Amino acid sequence: MNQLEPVFARAREIADLFRLGRDVEAVGGMVELFEPVQSLVDAAQVSLQQDWAQLLTLMLACQEGQDWLGLADYLEYELLEWLLAEFGG
Repeated sequence: MNQLEPVFARAREIADLFRLGRDVEAVGGMVELFEPVQSLVDAAQVSLQQDWAQLLTLMLACQEGQDWLGLADYLEYELLEWLLAEFGG
């Protein structure tokens, strides 16, 4: 099994929670989701770290604005696409 598959599955679950209006539960899961991603990024090149910082900034802006659908889309599509491209998921 690919090491990123559990991350992908969890990101989709959290995105679904946001879409269902279960934002408190989803935010807690999102924090846990970002831990393994951050571990990958910490060992990566600076340009990759900068890309992660930009994506994270966009997701946190959605969270701050309570744009749960936008955040769900970032988690399910943008994050997963980026992980797949950068870490060969």
